[in-house]
Amino acid sequence: MSAQAAKAYSSNKEPLQPDKKTASAGRWAGGIAFTFLIALVGYLLAKLPGFDHVGQLASAIVIAVLYRNIFGYPELFRAGIGFSSKKLLRFAIILYGLKLNIGTVLEDGLGLLIRDAGVIVFAILFTVWLAHLLKADKNISLLVGVGTGVCGAAAIAAIAPIIKSKDEDTAIGVGIIALVGTIFAIGYTILRPILPLTASEYGIWSGISLHEIAHVALAAAPGGQDALAIGLLAKLGRVFLLVPLCFIFMYMMKKKNTGEENSDTKIEFPWFLIGFIIMSVIGSYVFGKYIPVSEMFLNGVTNLTTWCLTAAMVGLGLNVSLHDLRTKALKPLIAMGIASICLSIIAYFIV
Repeated sequence: MSAQAAKAYSSNKEPLQPDKKTASAGRWAGGIAFTFLIALVGYLLAKLPGFDHVGQLASAIVIAVLYRNIFGYPELFRAGIGFSSKKLLRFAIILYGLKLNIGTVLEDGLGLLIRDAGVIVFAILFTVWLAHLLKADKNISLLVGVGTGVCGAAAIAAIAPIIKSKDEDTAIGVGIIALVGTIFAIGYTILRPILPLTASEYGIWSGISLHEIAHVALAAAPGGQDALAIGLLAKLGRVFLLVPLCFIFMYMMKKKNTGEENSDTKIEFPWFLIGFIIMSVIGSYVFGKYIPVSEMFLNGVTNLTTWCLTAAMVGLGLNVSLHDLRTKALKPLIAMGIASICLSIIAYFIV
């Protein structure tokens, strides 16, 4: 082969070599797709009897943790997985704002809002106090306390970046919330027929004491439409209080960092909360009144929110080792379990 022909051959072959940016973009996209694949497996698993009470979110986290501990962390897709666990998580929180009808909470739920505030304060302080007595992991205990008081995984996801929580701690907190919340929701349905509560009272009890919106729906639905409606209203009041709670935590973290010598730590403003507020306003006062939207559209947004949140939790779950789970999760689980029992009892008497 002549030198000229060899040069031409080499020139023709060069475009076939993968560009670093292209390869990086491929790994990034592959990582996101990987989290959605596990989210899909979690979705399918949640369709099976028994797992249907656990839900897609918890099922996907369990699969992610098992994958990490059997096959190891998929380093090739680290960038995409990190995008899911951080960016998609914030995007899901923003979309979650559409679930909150501000007008309904302010018009019909002011009395419930006061009780919701008391529930949040009790759940956080009592869980943290129990964790201190048990010498449990402080960060995980704080996360599950917030999740118990406010709205489960969404609250943990909102607070985690403010308190600089590790991904593995956030995933452990979400897993604990899903487990305990599901057990309590099923327990409520078992107790409902023997409790001297009206449908509305039972709905309020469920709404101000259970962990996730899904848990409230699961527990309140057997009580009828009135129980379900008032239960969800009570729960929405706790979601409404998530925003001021986040700003309180921001203030506390800034004050803590200011008090530390030579501290250069900065608290990043949670801009996704602004998006959450904007979406809440749009959902409450714009959609339906100025912009007609169909039920199909709203269901589509809800499904998108669930899938993004699930993919984000998969990314967090891939950072969890079973060794850490055994050593760090047991005591916060005990603290949260006791706090949840006490919360249910107190909520029963204030209904």
